[in-house]
Amino acid sequence: MTKSALQIERASYQPKLPDALKGLAKAVEGAPTQSVADQEEIKKMFPNTYGLPIIKFESTTEKVEIPAFNVGVILSGGQAPGGHNVICGIFDGIKKLNKDCHLYGFLMGPSGLIDHKYIELTADVIDDYRNTGGFDMIGSGRTKLEKKDQFDSGHEILKKLNIKAVVIIGGDDSNTNACVLAEYYKAIGTGIQVIGCPKTIDGDLKNEMIETSFGFDTATKVYSEVIGNIERDCNSARKYWHFIKLMGRSASHIALECALQVQPNICIISEEVEKKNMSLNDIVTYIAGIVAKRAEQGKNYGTVLIPEGLIEFVPAVKRLIAELNDFLANNAEEFSHIKKSHQVEYIASKLSKENAETYSSLPSGVARQLALDRDPHGNVQVSQIETEKLLSDMVATKLAQWKEEGKYNGKFSSLHHFFGYEGRCAAPSNFDADYCYSLGVAASALIVSGKTGYMASVRNTIAPAEKWIAGGVPITMMLNMEKRNGEMKPVIKKALVELDGAPFKKFASQREKWAEETDYVYPGPIQYFGPSAVCDQTTKTLLLEQSK
Repeated sequence: MTKSALQIERASYQPKLPDALKGLAKAVEGAPTQSVADQEEIKKMFPNTYGLPIIKFESTTEKVEIPAFNVGVILSGGQAPGGHNVICGIFDGIKKLNKDCHLYGFLMGPSGLIDHKYIELTADVIDDYRNTGGFDMIGSGRTKLEKKDQFDSGHEILKKLNIKAVVIIGGDDSNTNACVLAEYYKAIGTGIQVIGCPKTIDGDLKNEMIETSFGFDTATKVYSEVIGNIERDCNSARKYWHFIKLMGRSASHIALECALQVQPNICIISEEVEKKNMSLNDIVTYIAGIVAKRAEQGKNYGTVLIPEGLIEFVPAVKRLIAELNDFLANNAEEFSHIKKSHQVEYIASKLSKENAETYSSLPSGVARQLALDRDPHGNVQVSQIETEKLLSDMVATKLAQWKEEGKYNGKFSSLHHFFGYEGRCAAPSNFDADYCYSLGVAASALIVSGKTGYMASVRNTIAPAEKWIAGGVPITMMLNMEKRNGEMKPVIKKALVELDGAPFKKFASQREKWAEETDYVYPGPIQYFGPSAVCDQTTKTLLLEQSK
């Protein structure tokens, strides 16, 4: 592997660890837990892994001989900065317990487990990837683990390699899969443990025990750097409105964090749109109103941040998508034979009156995009819906109408951007490098403690790393029942932006000022070397949420 000067320097960075994980750790059990909702149903579905206690690790001087054991690891879902450090933490964690332990990486996600494709991760492999971005050490994939034959095929290779535990590094859907797999292996008495690690740049896998998902820190800093660059260009040319769509399908955490970092003129928060029952026209009128106010000051320029999943939070469109999902799930074969030119008309004829009217009112491009194939988890592929262009076109139409009515006399030219993949494989920030490594070591400690159906947890993360609290949380504690592909399924409940939470309140208190003024902040690139105040800062979101 050819390395850049930065990679060579970063390879020598030793991630910081919580005190409890620096030496031998013992697992201290807390009170039994229950799922966040649908307790009876979840308990019935997970009789062997439900109600487990929260685990906290504490330092111990008690030395125990640990027999050598083997571990498997899977990267699942979209990439997030720091994934390699989780694997490095697992490797170092198990080798510290017994130098004869072995780590195997299953290739290209869960399919590697099912299809028996793997490599042994030796020190030579691991050392090449320390503190690097990407998932290219073993690759990732989106295969959903949900069928008995998949579990049984996985069991064959795990047994052959004498693997004691498998660690699944992924987001809410991937960790739901980990929970299902842990239950199945426990139920049939395989003795194989399953541990999860919380990954997603979207930031929607969090709760009282999982303060943040890894990759969110790095990705939002990467996006904020580029948005800051655009803002500086915007304030230099002073002739364009930049509509910037940001990754985040099911929640607006990325858009909110970037807004707190760069102070744009407008940022739409999907959860607020839903709460206020706003229509597309309401959103467009809000944006156009700010454009017009700035035009009165001679400012025919600005920046607008838009969450990737916004369209799904517009209540009328959300109701449409729910019916559309059911229809497509139940009529996939019939729909596949309809010509593309007739698909919109065909779908409209099959929907309820209200949803048919909403569907027919959408621009044809958006209507077609809503009918595209779902992802493996049954979700609309919102990244393919050009919401930023849709909104800027509708704003342009609204402003032209106002101009005819004498309500607007400015100039409006728009440019469009979508920041998603740019942030997923960035070299991890110091925070993510430390956090991910700690998660990996915590996962190894959960394994040696005999736990299964747990997610590695590291808390108190706005404190210095040595004061972080490491442990594990039962995945069943996070589950609720939701409709997926037309069926009710157990899934980890997504954490949306809380409108009464400190990050949103901070944003809401400033947005009117940011709308009219040009008070941009230019964060610049992630700093890996230098003063701790610059290099080790957390996200604004985490700081606001955790500060008491």
